[in-house]
Amino acid sequence: MSVIQTIRNRYGKIAGAVIAIALVGFIISDARNGSFGSFFGGHDSNIMKVDGAKIEPKQYQECLKEYETLYAMFNKGRALDDATRAQMNEQVIQMLVYESVVDKQCDKLGIQVSEEEKKDLIYGENADPIVKQFQIDGQQIFINQQTNSFDPQIIKYMEKQFAEEPQKIDPTGKLREQWENVKSYVKRNARINKFNNMVGASAYVPNFIAKRAAADQNSVASIQYVKVPYTDIQDNQLKVTDEDLNAYIQKHSGLFKKDEPTRSIEYVSFDIIPAAADTARVVEALTQLKGELATAKDDKTFVNNKSDETNSYSDAYLNKRTFMSRYADTLMSVPVGEVYGPYFENNSYKITKIVDRKTLPDSVKCRHILVRTKDHDKEILSDSAAKLRIDSAIAMLKSGAKFDSVVVRFSEDEGSNKKGGEYTFTLQQRPTISKEFGDFVFEGKTGESKTVKVSNDNYSGYHYIEIVEQNGIAPSVKLATVAKILAPSDSTVNAIYGRANEFAGKNPTAPEFDAAIKKQNFDRRIADNIKVNNFSIQGIGPSREVVRWAYDHKVGEISPVFQLGEQRYLVAKVSSIDDKGTMGITPANRPLLEQKVKEEMKTAMITKKYAGSASLATLSASANQPVQHADTVVLGAGYVNGLGFEPKVLGYTFDPAFQLNTLSPGIKGQGGVYFITVTARNANPLPEGGMLQMILAQQRMQQESQLRNALGQMLMQNLSKKADVKYNQDNF
Repeated sequence: MSVIQTIRNRYGKIAGAVIAIALVGFIISDARNGSFGSFFGGHDSNIMKVDGAKIEPKQYQECLKEYETLYAMFNKGRALDDATRAQMNEQVIQMLVYESVVDKQCDKLGIQVSEEEKKDLIYGENADPIVKQFQIDGQQIFINQQTNSFDPQIIKYMEKQFAEEPQKIDPTGKLREQWENVKSYVKRNARINKFNNMVGASAYVPNFIAKRAAADQNSVASIQYVKVPYTDIQDNQLKVTDEDLNAYIQKHSGLFKKDEPTRSIEYVSFDIIPAAADTARVVEALTQLKGELATAKDDKTFVNNKSDETNSYSDAYLNKRTFMSRYADTLMSVPVGEVYGPYFENNSYKITKIVDRKTLPDSVKCRHILVRTKDHDKEILSDSAAKLRIDSAIAMLKSGAKFDSVVVRFSEDEGSNKKGGEYTFTLQQRPTISKEFGDFVFEGKTGESKTVKVSNDNYSGYHYIEIVEQNGIAPSVKLATVAKILAPSDSTVNAIYGRANEFAGKNPTAPEFDAAIKKQNFDRRIADNIKVNNFSIQGIGPSREVVRWAYDHKVGEISPVFQLGEQRYLVAKVSSIDDKGTMGITPANRPLLEQKVKEEMKTAMITKKYAGSASLATLSASANQPVQHADTVVLGAGYVNGLGFEPKVLGYTFDPAFQLNTLSPGIKGQGGVYFITVTARNANPLPEGGMLQMILAQQRMQQESQLRNALGQMLMQNLSKKADVKYNQDNF
């Protein structure tokens, strides 16, 4: 004890100081990696900065949840696939940039959205369209069933239920979360919408512009022309240098401006596809099941237990119109009880048993009267009372009463009562209706009637049914199909990964990468214009990790093996880094640049070649190309029948300095060089007085509408382009 006490007395303060220092270090370390990271000089947790304003992960996640909710709402809860999710992430990033830019503009202009306005967007009679369309499982829930219109009182009632009885109305909490996300989205976009509407409302077309457009519409010409295709000059006659390509870029610099940095990569793809052994394995498994399917007592249970497709058995009968398979003709002729296959279709091998064959109509029109005894588990009438009621309805019909009036009095089927009890069912719909009902209307005959008793999980009761019409009567079959998906086995996947890994490991430099592609005859692929905020690469698909790698490495560096979903492995090389501004020559844009330069060279050569032609006819004979006509060329149209979009041809046609019935020089066009002769020009005068004012008003309205649409499409792109955005891609 005395030793311990001595240590305490001598070193207690030192130990306390060490502990204090350690705690401070721990706090600072935690802060560096948390929300105060940038303040302490450590890890910055923000997604990006827009003109210096930080976008935090919380904003990104909230916005992403809103988009996910809207997607689920308008796609009936369909799950997000990888491609859609990648696209959604990019849209969220773009929207956050635009939102930040618009907020600053609105602050300068004094544009605000009051709490009263936000409240009105949710609970007002003229609520935001997104609120009005709020739906669950494809059903809009704020619709008053009596008025069939939007009713904001339903919103208030729903929110009251959320507060008072959440377990009753929304036991999982999913509905409330979705509704809160929708409200957040509407409020978030209120200021943006107000700004967009303000800019859109500024669209104005002066009177002289409208008058010029109307005059252009009244200017018509007729031309004759010869088109000499670029193929008239062979590519091997041309030599294109890098100097030519750079000169073209400088001449057309506006086409090659980059508003933000991009990357280009070259890559080799190792597709994950089944091997021959995988095919043999699946075929052998189905071959062994073939005999068991033929003798199965319960086809439904057997198929659902053995097939890779969930709930693949169906009681539906198929005919030649509804049997969507290239094996339909073969299977329609197989005897009942026999099993056909294995055969390959839709990425699966299958065996199919012909369970039954009947001659059935493709569609049936019928009418009925329903008296229920049960609605789900709720008792409505006793069996005897229901039978007495349906018999009374039948008696009235036999005494001459009209069917629709008897329906109104007796039938309890709201779905058909307004149509006189009438339904039309297709053969494909047969499994979705009550068995007893379906058996009679499809297997009975036109004009027959019958009372059937129905009992299922939804309802029970009596139907009185009349078959009104049957169409498309033809042979039909019921099938039992066992499908085995053809997928690569683990050993196949491992072997493909091994090849990809070997390629990456043996070729760690750009020269080795290029040489290996050439030696092994790989398909070298190019992906360009990759932006830092991309989650998907064109030609590759969802590939955020590849984007991140490309921005963290230099030109010529080789990637490790990337696995992209279950489709492929990929090994890439950074082929170019393009900064903001005029881009240079890259492997991706070189083919297009060379094509454009060759077109300019060919235009000059073709123009020179036929410069001595006395007329269009002699030029046609020399070039071995026909003289063609365009009789209604309109100055205000832009598009010429027979030619397409050829603005330079249009310009020559209406240039007053270009005289009628003379031969033009070569005009560079799409796919070739045009030589034209204008045979006639007509400028119909505009009317005077009130008629002119009416034409100009219509022209202005049309042009202003086009201008507003263009503003709406360009506003987000152009304002975001001017912003100084610094992405922190590691935090996406």
